[in-house]
Amino acid sequence: MVASSVGLAASAAFVVALSSPSQAATLNVTYRCVGGVAGTLPVELEAGVTPKINSAGQLEVGWSLKYLGDRRFGSPGFFAEGSLLSLEGVVDITGAWNGSLHPKGGKEQELLVPGTQMTLPEGLSDAGFVQRPGKIRVKPGALVVRFTPAQGEVMVNNHRPAIEYTGGWSRITTEEEFGDHLNDLHTTTAVNEVAKLAFTGTQVEYIGRRERDLSPIRIRIDGQPITDPLVEPGKDVNGTPMTGTKAKEVLWTSPEMAYKPHTIEVENTAAGRAYLDAFKVITGALPEPPKHHEATCTITSGGGSIDVDAPGTPSSPPPTTPTPTGTPTGTNSPTNTPTTTPPNNNGDNNQDPWHVGVVPGAVKTPTTRASASPTTTRFIKAQVVKTPKGGVDTGEAPAEATGGPYGLIAGGSALLLVSATGGLLVRRRRAAHAGGAK
Repeated sequence: MVASSVGLAASAAFVVALSSPSQAATLNVTYRCVGGVAGTLPVELEAGVTPKINSAGQLEVGWSLKYLGDRRFGSPGFFAEGSLLSLEGVVDITGAWNGSLHPKGGKEQELLVPGTQMTLPEGLSDAGFVQRPGKIRVKPGALVVRFTPAQGEVMVNNHRPAIEYTGGWSRITTEEEFGDHLNDLHTTTAVNEVAKLAFTGTQVEYIGRRERDLSPIRIRIDGQPITDPLVEPGKDVNGTPMTGTKAKEVLWTSPEMAYKPHTIEVENTAAGRAYLDAFKVITGALPEPPKHHEATCTITSGGGSIDVDAPGTPSSPPPTTPTPTGTPTGTNSPTNTPTTTPPNNNGDNNQDPWHVGVVPGAVKTPTTRASASPTTTRFIKAQVVKTPKGGVDTGEAPAEATGGPYGLIAGGSALLLVSATGGLLVRRRRAAHAGGAK
């Protein structure tokens, strides 16, 4: 079991990563956008295109965006908070993976009026799984800008040049207790005076005062009267002449129309007083961004490509499964040694492309097989009653010295023989020395 554990640990120690997520590099590209929310003159953008292989094995392409110069995308009308400015790019992919990605991003806008500068999204992104390792070339392409108005309504009052007044109209301030929108009104007493609003939406309302002896009003949408009867602000909703004053009344509501640019005209038809407090522009829910708001962007500089080394799609290593043995149930047998599924060495391209298992040839991992015989546990009494001096109180006798008494006897005999031989040599040298002196 110990040998098997050491073998498995050695094998695991040699599992190494072939590749880590690639370092990110950025390509700066300049775009020129025309049409739609870009307006009559081009709007220039700079996009920082950054592709990389993320930790999930995906090719991830991110774009950072910023305006260049003073031109901005502008609001095409009056819209409630929550309108969406969205951008979508195209990235062509060639090499180990052929196809395209479409990085997208959007930014919700605050309350908009015509010409309001719109805020760009912080960035765009898209990702796709890489199916095989190799070099991938990333090349940014065209960019599209779309605008989706929020569903809602906006009160339009004193907005020039959105509202055009003919010369007979004048603006007056009113007392707060009357309740007029923003405490002011536009009024005229001249016949055929017109106030005209250009707006983009699906519906519009004419808001003013109801009061005795006011002139009848003709309403036109896109230059055409909607009904022959005139609007009569001098009467209440039941057609009864007014006896007092009601402020901020909805005097007329248009039918629902197609979402596009429209105009509404309010015309005083008699030599009497007429009021215009405000217009309410309404935009209904739109299923998709209107095509006429779309701006197209083409590359003007910085076009190129970035190469990315893709290691492939990461996958989980083979699971470790225990190998069962024939140990009978209910015995105190040793635990079976788990074995691992051998690695796939047949060149299959579906194996894990991020990791490889290297097993050293000198490492053997024998498997310990459990015995099928039951094991009997015996308790053995200590061999000595008391612990010898200097020993540990373990209850066992100290181990005997190896070699026994025969080793001591043999060592002593050898020492005695060496001593005797030395003494004999000394005596002979003395005798020879003494004879030579004579």
